[in-house]
Amino acid sequence: MLQEFETEEAGRATNARNGGCESYNLSLILPSSSLNNLVHTWLSEDLPSFDYSGTVVGSRKEKALLLCKSPGILAGCPFFDAVFEHLNCRVKWLFSEGDQLTPVCTVAEVSGEVNRILIGERVALNCITRASGVATKARRLADLKRKSSWEGEVAGTRKTTPGFRLVEKYALLVGGISTHRFDQSSMIMLKDNHIWSVGSISSAVKAARHAGGFSIKIEVECRSIAEAREAARSGADIIMLDNFASELLHSSAEMLKNEFPHLTIEASGGINEGNITKFFGPHVDVVSLGSLTQGYECVDFSLKIHKEGVDPRNPTIKENFP
Repeated sequence: MLQEFETEEAGRATNARNGGCESYNLSLILPSSSLNNLVHTWLSEDLPSFDYSGTVVGSRKEKALLLCKSPGILAGCPFFDAVFEHLNCRVKWLFSEGDQLTPVCTVAEVSGEVNRILIGERVALNCITRASGVATKARRLADLKRKSSWEGEVAGTRKTTPGFRLVEKYALLVGGISTHRFDQSSMIMLKDNHIWSVGSISSAVKAARHAGGFSIKIEVECRSIAEAREAARSGADIIMLDNFASELLHSSAEMLKNEFPHLTIEASGGINEGNITKFFGPHVDVVSLGSLTQGYECVDFSLKIHKEGVDPRNPTIKENFP
């Protein structure tokens, strides 16, 4: 790998679970083949033919500074690295993934041929701004969970940007919450359309178990306690109580846990950052919400070619910038 780190701990993503006490190198979860394929696709999309502006700047060696201009959690470093590694540039990180950033600060240095730095600039920034935005929101929810002393899981959903799921799901982990299922193959989820098409919950669960076997969990979206009981009796592993008001949710979850202790109970629907704590409870195992990866909350970064004696925040000011 071409990237450098200032210390052994740099680049080690902080996992905010258990109050942020544990730290794991989450970058190891990302297969190099997937990263390479994504980077190739992204760069080909952004530069499908001639690099006209490359003739303007040439190929001399330069250094660029990655500046953070709004507060947030740093996430997406492996994607940023992979873009520039593909272009034979070097990245030196001054912060660790998972760190809280306070603007304006220099987060990383990128060195290499200037035309190659500028080819990767926008693609790499798109990754890190989006990932950091997702991780920042995820960290806020992880902090709410910790302050509530709730032992369950806050989870994102499959409501991700097409072609950007790996980035956004990874950012959830950096922020300290669960990804839920990564894709439709990760777990069988039977929603209203599946059940209406088959005719009943029990028929849908039976068919799902036949297809998935013993190794794939089955989750059923339920709109009432009667549907939840039918799903549990049919052999579902996870019951999603969908769009239950918080008071009804907790009483229903307790009832189901008493009858079916093996069940995992998930709450979903109508949950947001403002009301999520109302859904934390002793009989609820998972609270999921799609807003974590929908919308456009981002952390503002820019990449500036560095010249000695010039402040990259304002090139008209002639002063050294740390």
